[in-house]
Amino acid sequence: MLQVAAEPLPSPSPSPHIPNHKIPQNPLNQSSFELTYREICTLLLSLTYARNLTKGLQLHAHIIKSGLQTIPLVSHHLINFYSKTQRPLFARQVFDEATLKSATTWSSVISSFAQNELPCLALEYFRRMIGERRFPDDHIFPSATKSCAILGDFNAGASIHCLVVKIGYDFDVFVNSSLLDMYAKCGQLKTARKVFDEMPDRNVVSWTGMIYGYAQSGETGEGLSLFKQALYENLDVNDFTFSSVLNVCGNTTVLELGKQIHGLCVKTSFDSSSFVGSSLISLYSKCGVIEPAYRVFQEVRVRNLGMWNAMLIACAQHSHTNKVFDLFKEMERFGLKPNFITFLCVLYACSHAGLVEKGKYYFELMNKYGVEPGAHHFASLVDVLGRAGKLQEAVSVIEKMPIAPTESVWGALLTGCRIHGNTELAAYAADRVFELGTVSPGMNVLLSNAYAAAGRWEDAAKARKMLRDQGVKKETGLSWVEEGNRVHTFVAGDRYHVRAREIYQKLEELGEEMEKAGYVPDTSFVLRDVDGDEKNQTIRYHSERLAIAFGMITFPPDRPIRIMKNLRVCGDCHTAIKFMSKCSGRVIIVRDNNRFHRFEDGKCSCGDYW
Repeated sequence: MLQVAAEPLPSPSPSPHIPNHKIPQNPLNQSSFELTYREICTLLLSLTYARNLTKGLQLHAHIIKSGLQTIPLVSHHLINFYSKTQRPLFARQVFDEATLKSATTWSSVISSFAQNELPCLALEYFRRMIGERRFPDDHIFPSATKSCAILGDFNAGASIHCLVVKIGYDFDVFVNSSLLDMYAKCGQLKTARKVFDEMPDRNVVSWTGMIYGYAQSGETGEGLSLFKQALYENLDVNDFTFSSVLNVCGNTTVLELGKQIHGLCVKTSFDSSSFVGSSLISLYSKCGVIEPAYRVFQEVRVRNLGMWNAMLIACAQHSHTNKVFDLFKEMERFGLKPNFITFLCVLYACSHAGLVEKGKYYFELMNKYGVEPGAHHFASLVDVLGRAGKLQEAVSVIEKMPIAPTESVWGALLTGCRIHGNTELAAYAADRVFELGTVSPGMNVLLSNAYAAAGRWEDAAKARKMLRDQGVKKETGLSWVEEGNRVHTFVAGDRYHVRAREIYQKLEELGEEMEKAGYVPDTSFVLRDVDGDEKNQTIRYHSERLAIAFGMITFPPDRPIRIMKNLRVCGDCHTAIKFMSKCSGRVIIVRDNNRFHRFEDGKCSCGDYW
């Protein structure tokens, strides 16, 4: 039995979340205890809406004393109450102690596990229900498929899909929507689209789930195409639909289309949604324009934690470090509890501003809020120390970690070693990474660069061979710039663009001006065993320089040039772009895979610390 207090329960105060119905007077002060179970269920619903755990526990004690827990409807409401108050194991105990288990009771407990991120328990009870020869319904199937999506278990999801077809729920819009969402989250986009196309009826959940799947998988063209189709069919899209398609625009940095969708959000009054607000902040931040992100944040009155986190990471990536700390303090004043993502955002800001003591402070502050540091938090702390040159202290943090160091932790140390030229420690970290076994393609590239910088060419070749053995090619460095409704993409040494001759001519002109201003190429960033002349030619035509030259010959002088890059900008290009901005008088904004750099009059917003 649950250990709960049986003391009298005072009448619950009305909650703003409770519909306007009359809450029955609390019977527990009466001696007769002659309330019907329906009145008990109504009171339970009120406490569920209010998320009042203390009073709910007291009411549960009364239910046990009165013997009402044997009624399936009461068990259902108790399970739902504990689910909404994030006590799924209490819900499990209520279910296990129920003598009569109806379809509603089974549905409640399985949903409780799925909603509280306990997918294994949800699937276990789903199997138990089938073992007792009870058939799932349109409420139970979505909970089971959601559990498969959380686990990323495509095979289990496909088995449930077979059962859906077998018992005739394959025409149900809610079940099909949950199936396509599961397939999309498991990376099976073709199967998800097949389910979507074969649905006899689709609702906004179906359309949004499919668009979200494309957004998460990087299939941006398909996602935008589907959104347009939804508009053509006059679908009543909701805030989740807008949020998904805005994420597509943000990931592809298509600012103009994002602005149009923002306008549509305003027209349909969805711009006040915190979900849409988070996506708009992310869109504008990723496209290099932070000012509209600030406006969106200020205009949304009710902000969820996701929106605060979106604003925090936007400020951190744009080097508005003090604003990050101000926002964190504002969160505390509002009584909003930061989560693990919040602390990652703040630690990121500290690492890219060289604020070691601040980084340590916020890392320790996690204990106050009950957030247990994970591998990513330790990686962020190592990054804070490594970028500041405190490499030995970073090694000490790794050695004292309560969990095994992960690839991201060693990668942070490798980054610090590369910045400060400590090739010996970089090689040591690279050796530790090799001991982990198979690592991500990006880490193999980092290993290869670390060994090459240390002159260990054989080990560098070994790291590249591991990439080939995995059937993975090193990611090609790309830079792109948006012009109207077109996106122009460049690779290093690219001569296939229709205006290639003008681009290279502009680079030659800039190169002469830059040399007069004192620019000297740093060929140490060419990590290949080639001679000096070839290194000079290799570094001179990196993709970001070609994109900038295109911007200079295309856009008017008063318009900032916004360049996006999929890899980290190299040190020499960073120096070169500072000279480009000084010699041309242009504002150049470059987003690499790490942060934003705003170059103006020979200076960068990152303060050469990135």
